[in-house]
Amino acid sequence: MPGTVGRVPTPATPGPGAPTGSGPAVGVRAHDWADTPLGPADGWDVALRAVVELILASPMPMALAYGDDLVLLYNAGYAELLGTKHPSALGRPAAEVFAEIWALPGVGAVIERCYRQGVPFLEKESTLPLVRGHSATVEQAVFTRGYSPVRDSAGQIVGVLTVAAETTHVTEQLQSLSEVAAALAGTLTLDDVARVALRYAITTFDPDQASFAVDEGGGGWRMVRRVRGELLDEADERLPPLWRRAPADWVAPVVQAARSGGPSFTRDGQPLRDTAVDRHDQKVQAMAALPLGTSVVRGGLAVGYQVPHTWSPAERALLAASAELIGQAAERARRFETQHGTAQLLQRSMLPEHLPDLPRLRIAARYDPGVDGNAAGGDFYDAFLLPNGSLGVVLGDVAGHDVQAAARMGQVRAALRALALADPTPDAVLAGLDRLVTSLGAEAGTHELFVTVAFGVIDAERRELTLSSAGHPAPLIRRGDPDGRFHAEYVDVPAGPPLGLGVRPGTTTVAFRPGDTLLLFSDGVVERRRQSLSAGLATLSDAVAKAGSGDPRALCAVATAAVPGGTEDDVAVLAVEHALKPSRSASMEVPAEPTAPSRVRHWLTGQLTEWQVPESVIGAAVLCTSELTTNALLHAGTAARVEIDLSAERLLVSVADSGTRGTVTRARTDTLSSRGRGLGLIEELSDAWGTDPSVRGSTVWFEILTPPAAHP
Repeated sequence: MPGTVGRVPTPATPGPGAPTGSGPAVGVRAHDWADTPLGPADGWDVALRAVVELILASPMPMALAYGDDLVLLYNAGYAELLGTKHPSALGRPAAEVFAEIWALPGVGAVIERCYRQGVPFLEKESTLPLVRGHSATVEQAVFTRGYSPVRDSAGQIVGVLTVAAETTHVTEQLQSLSEVAAALAGTLTLDDVARVALRYAITTFDPDQASFAVDEGGGGWRMVRRVRGELLDEADERLPPLWRRAPADWVAPVVQAARSGGPSFTRDGQPLRDTAVDRHDQKVQAMAALPLGTSVVRGGLAVGYQVPHTWSPAERALLAASAELIGQAAERARRFETQHGTAQLLQRSMLPEHLPDLPRLRIAARYDPGVDGNAAGGDFYDAFLLPNGSLGVVLGDVAGHDVQAAARMGQVRAALRALALADPTPDAVLAGLDRLVTSLGAEAGTHELFVTVAFGVIDAERRELTLSSAGHPAPLIRRGDPDGRFHAEYVDVPAGPPLGLGVRPGTTTVAFRPGDTLLLFSDGVVERRRQSLSAGLATLSDAVAKAGSGDPRALCAVATAAVPGGTEDDVAVLAVEHALKPSRSASMEVPAEPTAPSRVRHWLTGQLTEWQVPESVIGAAVLCTSELTTNALLHAGTAARVEIDLSAERLLVSVADSGTRGTVTRARTDTLSSRGRGLGLIEELSDAWGTDPSVRGSTVWFEILTPPAAHP
């Protein structure tokens, strides 16, 4: 079409009188021009013939619209643009060939004005519909178009020359650069930066693989790679990327670029010959590696192709700009991780590393930091056995999001446990805590210590729960109805004022029967901006009642996600289930070895078969556990622990690692299965799943509901 273009071809058209070869040039010479305004080719004006030869020899899409009818003559580049309109467009009026767009602004009118008035036209960016190749697909493409009048040897205007260049790809790349800048602005950790960088590199530059590497800070390197066509789902994004560790003297191109501070471009060769770990690396023939360009984080970005590739100046500039943006985000992430790691280690070290393991009372807890996750908070939970055999449970909130709040939280938690071990009566415990908080406030010279606590004692033998609260949200209990349905109700406990204000707490004793689950939570679970507290409480209650099971780990996940919208407050939940029957439990220590996933599969199959679990549940559990074990070994690089717990209504499996910055050797990375299937398997095969951070490392778990016949 006039002014629209396709991909730049590379034809070398023959000179005048040489009608050999194929393509549009031959078609132009062989066309019967006698019946067109151009007339027979051997009678063309000398100046016109020179223009035609220029058009046919040019690698740029070019066309001549001749005479009052503006009949078309064009080259190979323009033919590719025309798609199915070629070759019938040769010798036809432009208005007929492009009837569907001729009346659009900037198309037919500017061509006719150029022809009749001799006014040249240049438009650096315009968007017009384009049909690619010989398909019927219409897309909006961006072009730079130039129209110039063509004169004969007598100086008369006889036509219009169109010279066009498609800028769609460049425009899309510039748009994607803007989009990746926005995405990088929301990243907090190097894991986040890696995900965004690799996704952007694959979609923008269309390589066969992309890699991102950063220094470890201690002389070594870690690199993460993404291969084109690799299936990643939303579940995969919830786990850390699969970093590959390497020594300080690693010679991979992306590390050499990071080390030297200069880019490298391999047009055709074997850039990964010395560092290839699999067939994907071995097939790479062309690679561009660029440094991130930051003094704080040494790192690089690389894109590789399995065929020779030449980088244009524009593409090199775009790669450099992308690497610089990614470098800035990596620098922010490194600072954040340093601060975040210190704050979270402080926070988690003040929380119980292990909760009691009891046959009839199953316990789980979850803590998510609020604000930006970069500060220690004051929410806390605890569960511990009392001298009389009962279970003490507590959840509290010390106002603040700083180290001082975390320190006070540690003091309150330690004092509460000491008071409870001496006298477990809930109101006596909170009265003693009130005196402590008053003393701390006087010591600090402030009356603004805001501490709320809910403390309860569960007596499984008597099937009772006794609670006291000091300004804390009322706990929630999930109960079963006689007809098999479930409902959730808040415990009617006197809230009273926060600690430090002369608390005289009351107590409430309610039934806590087998099948019930208690949920204690902080206000960050239910409070949202521009939403009433009562609405948040109702939403939480409804979500807990509709949960698939009363399993405490699953309910913690349900509770933290129940109320939509973000919160700047910390979120803490503690759940205790009074099991209908004692559950069966088993565990296995998994070494960081390539054979570990297969050993886990064999052990789990045998254990569940011995417990007479249905085969359908065994198959799904083994597949999910194998996937989680592989992920734990790959992203943590340390030994893992697999725990299984079978109750009357569900099978719970958890896989815990002890660190997310361990070492994964190349051999292990090759041998262990990839995450290509992703955690989509767990979402598909389980009834609930989630991730829980711990003092060191993290735990990923899933739950599968079992039919009644599978009761232990």
